[in-house]
This record gives sequence, C-alpha cells and structure tokens, in this order.
Amino acid sequence: MTTQRATNITWHSGHVARADRNKLLGQQGATIWLTGLPSSGKSTIAFTAEHALIERGHLAYVLDGDNIRHGLNKNLGFSPADREENIRRIGEVAKLFADAGLLTFTSFISPYRADRDKARRLHEEAGLPFIEVFIRAPAELCAQRDPKGLYAKARAGLIPEFTGVSAPYEEPLNPELVLDTSELTPEKAAAILLEYIEKRGLLKPG
Repeated sequence: MTTQRATNITWHSGHVARADRNKLLGQQGATIWLTGLPSSGKSTIAFTAEHALIERGHLAYVLDGDNIRHGLNKNLGFSPADREENIRRIGEVAKLFADAGLLTFTSFISPYRADRDKARRLHEEAGLPFIEVFIRAPAELCAQRDPKGLYAKARAGLIPEFTGVSAPYEEPLNPELVLDTSELTPEKAAAILLEYIEKRGLLKPG
C-alpha cells in the first residue's frame, strides 16, 4: 500500500463544481479502463473510440500504456512492484481527467485484479464512473498479431516478466463489458463500446 509521505499539506477546494464542468462539455466525465493481454487490441479500440467521440463533438483522451512509459512512468520497469505503481499512478491520473469532465480511455495490460480494483475504488469513492472493459483474445492469437515481435522475444527468453508468457494475467471477474477480438474487428468492438457509453448516459451532462 502506498503511504502518504508528504506532510503539512491541505486539500484546497475550487470554486467550480464537477457538474459545471460536465455541463460546459455536454458530457459526464468517466474512466473507461481497457485491460487485456499484449496485442489483444486495447490501444486500437481505445484510439478508434476516441476519434469517433471527437468527431461527434465530445472530449475524449486515451492514456496508453506504452505512451505513458515514455514520460510519467519512464522510471518504472515490469516487476510486480513496478506494475503495481504503474497502475496506481494511472488510476490517479484517470480520476483527475474524469473529474475534469473527460471521457478517459486507459489502455493498459493491468494484469492484476487487485490493482484494477484499487483504481475502481478510487473512482467510486470520488463518485466518478469507472467502466472496466475486458479485451478478450487468446494468447496464441495475440502472438500471431503482435506487430512488435514481443511474444517471440519473450518465448526466446529475451524479455523477462512478459504478460501472457512468463508473467500472469488475471482476467476480470465482473467487467462491465467484454469485447472478444477473436470475433470482432477493432471498428466493430469500438462501435459496441461507444454504444455502451451512450447507454450509460455519459454523452450528456451528469
């Protein structure tokens, strides 16, 4: 568990309510958490959905696992402890984005249920919607699709602690949505995701 190390700090409340930001943007801020094996299609679906929402006049943003490791989390590796911290930070950032009124897609393997559950609780305690989306695809199919050749490197022992090969992945037990990319194209999966978001009422002020 992360402990509070900073002292002599005070929470300052602003003069703008969350409802005011939602009204300004014409939508309800939320986090849509995409989880699944490497190369299951998370990022492609997230960026497709983001693009579609922007074209429809909604503010959306993707927090992508690889992209985040180029900056905010560049000091983290892939050990279990570093993976936990990686997801903890993203949970906090996603909560801030959702509070600001954005429809925030997170595209992270996030292999451990406990870490995803912590991110969910963080949002629930703040009164923010959290939607867990399991991007389901068998490891062999992911390895066939893999544009970076990471599965082959991992199986050759060149990449330690690679999820789906030498590190575990814990599937969600009760996700809000399951998108099986062994059956769905990225475009169809994104369309189903957008339909779910609309049904949840997130495309109007909350």
